[in-house]
Amino acid sequence: MYQLPHFIEEDPQQVIRFMKQHNFAMVTAMGNPYPVATQLPLEIIEEPGKIILSGHFMRNTAHHKAFEKNADVLVIFYSPHAYIDANWYGNPGQASTVNYITVQATGIMHLLNSKDSVNTLREVTDRHIGKGTAASFENLPADYVNQMAKAIVGFTIEVKELKNVFKLSQNKNPDDYANIIRNLEQRAKPGDLYIAQKMKERL
Repeated sequence: MYQLPHFIEEDPQQVIRFMKQHNFAMVTAMGNPYPVATQLPLEIIEEPGKIILSGHFMRNTAHHKAFEKNADVLVIFYSPHAYIDANWYGNPGQASTVNYITVQATGIMHLLNSKDSVNTLREVTDRHIGKGTAASFENLPADYVNQMAKAIVGFTIEVKELKNVFKLSQNKNPDDYANIIRNLEQRAKPGDLYIAQKMKERL
């Protein structure tokens, strides 16, 4: 991980906020013979003194089988990125680069039984859809829920360590910093406006 001191976010609440905003994360496991990875929507739960991630995946997949053998997990949260052109610097005789934000969470995966897996799915559905609608969890047919329970495995991840990189040109002088923002807003490629806004939030 590219962790230089000026690119590390020291405010833990900023890190948690980023994880919640970008919770469709990459969950990786030690497969056989290669590591396996799946992008999954996660719930980020703050408890006194710890952080818990929860979600679910399909049963009997390479991911499920890998975690049955090894509970160690790496989860990667990431933002859109933007290429930073060295021509935007007052002194262009230096390297171009990429700005981005990422958080890596390492921890222990705990697989849930069928009942707890369904409860986790209910909580996620209620949080995103709410109750009292045609698609609310409470209105799903019981046979469908029972069938779904056989096909999924819920999990929680007890986070042991969080590392982050908020690479937003913090090492540049004020003039270059402002010029990077201006050029990102003008170029407006995918990721440019997101990174420009995150840079402006630091002014």
